[in-house]
Amino acid sequence: MDATVSPRNPVVSREEWLKARRDLLKLEKEETHLRDKVRAERRALPWVKVDKEYVFETPKGRKTLAELFDGRSQLLIYHFMLGPEWEAGCTGCSFLADHLDGTLPHLNHHDVTLTAVSRAPLEKIEAYKKRMGWKFPWVSSFGGDFNFDYHVSFTREDLSKDKVFYNFEPIPPEDAHDELPGLSAFYKNEKGEVFHTYSSYARGAEEIIGTLMILDRAPFGRNEGSTMDFVKRHDEYEPAPETRGSSSSCH
Repeated sequence: MDATVSPRNPVVSREEWLKARRDLLKLEKEETHLRDKVRAERRALPWVKVDKEYVFETPKGRKTLAELFDGRSQLLIYHFMLGPEWEAGCTGCSFLADHLDGTLPHLNHHDVTLTAVSRAPLEKIEAYKKRMGWKFPWVSSFGGDFNFDYHVSFTREDLSKDKVFYNFEPIPPEDAHDELPGLSAFYKNEKGEVFHTYSSYARGAEEIIGTLMILDRAPFGRNEGSTMDFVKRHDEYEPAPETRGSSSSCH
């Protein structure tokens, strides 16, 4: 047998492969129908009116949560892990953020504004954003309660307790950090009232990461020992090896 063949996967005839593939297709269809059901339930969630005023530092000055909608009725906020004392953004958040810029024209023309929010001061956000070459909106909640109220930032006092509240349940502080990831959705009506409609934490925003969705179709999938252990910031990877059998690369 070819040494490059995975020991996990038997080599079979085309007919046997088609039978196995059809069996998997049934499961994939079940997954699709379940996903549709989950999305319908998500859209049917009750909403909570946001009465507290939150203010953010942006490249265009201070803005309230209502002003972050930028003239649209829907707002998605990615809670990007970059704390006030951090030197660089979270590697996993950076991996997700690599997928955002291309979505902006489509989201904006679908009445949706997308922005990232971090607790780091704006100048630190701007410096890291420039390093990464990103264009999506990214604002600072430094000095405010927003990150704490939406359970993605934790004080030293929080982390000294028996439990912290994250992903809708108490978790041990050793499983937490001063900053954690999340995604929150808001709606603004014609009166200017803002409603919190949805939040998701931990791996809940994973489908945004298109690279993972593509890898899930590759022969070895994500090939990881723990969640995203292979990921680096995009400017930290070693140069890609040359294509086998070729002395040059089209890139």
